[in-house]
Amino acid sequence: MRRLLASIAVSGLLLTGLPLVSSAQGTSGFTLWSGVKRENQLPYKLDFGGQTSGWDRYRLRIPQKKLNLAVSQFSISYPDYFKGKFDTDRIEVRIKGDKVPLQEVVWDKENHKVDIYPKEPVPAGSRVELVFSNVKNPSSGGTFYFNCQIQTPGDVPLLRYLGTWIVTIS
Repeated sequence: MRRLLASIAVSGLLLTGLPLVSSAQGTSGFTLWSGVKRENQLPYKLDFGGQTSGWDRYRLRIPQKKLNLAVSQFSISYPDYFKGKFDTDRIEVRIKGDKVPLQEVVWDKENHKVDIYPKEPVPAGSRVELVFSNVKNPSSGGTFYFNCQIQTPGDVPLLRYLGTWIVTIS
């Protein structure tokens, strides 16, 4: 009888744990020892699983509690060892699922950053999603820190750090 109960318990753990492991590969998941404070980590989702050398869609999310100021520019920097490619024509800013008209998207390959300029400032307190479609993932996997900085309208033209997406490509 003990063996039967032990077998059922182990089977139950395996069956309930399996979906959690497979669904965590396309999301930010749980990070230990990243060097980024927990309150500075931003959530993200990779629509197609983040496979090396594959095409993907990055959904880089900014919770509304993080957006205390209006935003006239998003600046996303990434490490120099990220050898992926971005399609600037397929980058969007969404507020609660609705597209925001963009003035310009500039990919500065030399300085490893993407600057996004909305036509109108994004209001403070908005739940924002930066959608990078048609991204070519790097051929070698790894963990990549994408840092988000913003510029506010009418302010001194300095970028303010908002948080970091810790993106894993496998």
